[in-house]
Amino acid sequence: MTSQGEKGDAKAAPKPPSKPKLGQPSASEESASKYPSMELCQQIHKLVVKADESGDGKLQSEVLTRIREELENPTLYESIESTLGVTTGIWSAVDIASQKKANQNTAEELEQKVQDAKESAGDMEVQDARVELARFAAKSLKEEEALEAYQKLLDLPKISSGKKIDAVMESSRVASFYGDSKKASEFTDSAQKMATEGGGGDWDRRNRLKVYRGLQRLLERDIKGAAALLIDCIATFSCNEICSYQDFIIYSIMSNLLHLPRPQIKAKILDGPEILSVANDIPVVIKLVQSLYDCDYKSFLNAMVEVEPILQGDRYFQPHLSFWMRELHILAYKQFLDSYQSVTLQAMADAFGVSIDFVDYHASRFIAAGRLSAKIDKYGGVILTNRPDLKNAQYRETIQKGDLLLNRIQKLARVVDL
Repeated sequence: MTSQGEKGDAKAAPKPPSKPKLGQPSASEESASKYPSMELCQQIHKLVVKADESGDGKLQSEVLTRIREELENPTLYESIESTLGVTTGIWSAVDIASQKKANQNTAEELEQKVQDAKESAGDMEVQDARVELARFAAKSLKEEEALEAYQKLLDLPKISSGKKIDAVMESSRVASFYGDSKKASEFTDSAQKMATEGGGGDWDRRNRLKVYRGLQRLLERDIKGAAALLIDCIATFSCNEICSYQDFIIYSIMSNLLHLPRPQIKAKILDGPEILSVANDIPVVIKLVQSLYDCDYKSFLNAMVEVEPILQGDRYFQPHLSFWMRELHILAYKQFLDSYQSVTLQAMADAFGVSIDFVDYHASRFIAAGRLSAKIDKYGGVILTNRPDLKNAQYRETIQKGDLLLNRIQKLARVVDL
């Protein structure tokens, strides 16, 4: 029998710690600024590119109301109405002028708070006051004013390297929110340099920074670079201030679909536990991957049509929408032709569920651009694959690089002799 004391000990035994949920905020992510809101940025993008599927004006009203009531940012409100070519009256001209004056007064009060902290408090109080001013500017003022406020924070003499990285990452979000991709890229590169060379990047900051860099690569159309960065962060994602976990999974799937070998598509995407956890929320994207893996090319083309509105409504995909649709098309054609030395246009058209003219038109363009190693026998109605000899190609590349290296060594030798 168990004694009373043993029962009490059994009850007091601690439970094992539960595993954190996927996409759970980390400590440093929770301390990151809520603004600018990248979720709102996605909604603004949908309005601008007219990717609002409902078309009832509800999204427009929601976005403008949120800018007025939550952000209290009249400049952003005016900019969006001007871009959309509308005057909704959600925020009257009188109230806009009043809010601009109120924001100016608040900024002056926060600046005075910084000066007071310099005179009567310590470095930490000055830093906190600068952070408060910068985050207010990111929420309610112009892009230039927000970036200037963050720069003043970075210019403080005794700011820690970790806080510097946080400030630069928040600056990157401000630039990205306003569509300034060049500045956002510069800030991200600067933060990466601080994290690797300055020694201020703990594991969590480095992990979050990897997501920032991956998404920036997507905007720059460096899909292979983005794919490698994003796939590494799936299990440890904690960067909800830049995008939702569901959106992050879509970015990871789409970028890796173009570059992963077929067996790894199965292992890392279709059977990946983190991806399976949100698969029901992104059925169209999963259908795209599954149909390609199953060699169901008719379903793949249908999935391409279904996934296009998703890409159109996303600010990372939309600038390169035609590129994405073309690359997905080439990916399917390559996989199909890899199984044949020759195949009739009719058989290929039947596999893709399209006409012979459709296959002939697209395949001929891809072949002419050097994207497909094949040729079309129009008279015989056949596509002949022409796979390059990999060993010979590697040999020629080695010879070319060797010649280039020898030329450089000879030039260097002449300089040394002089």
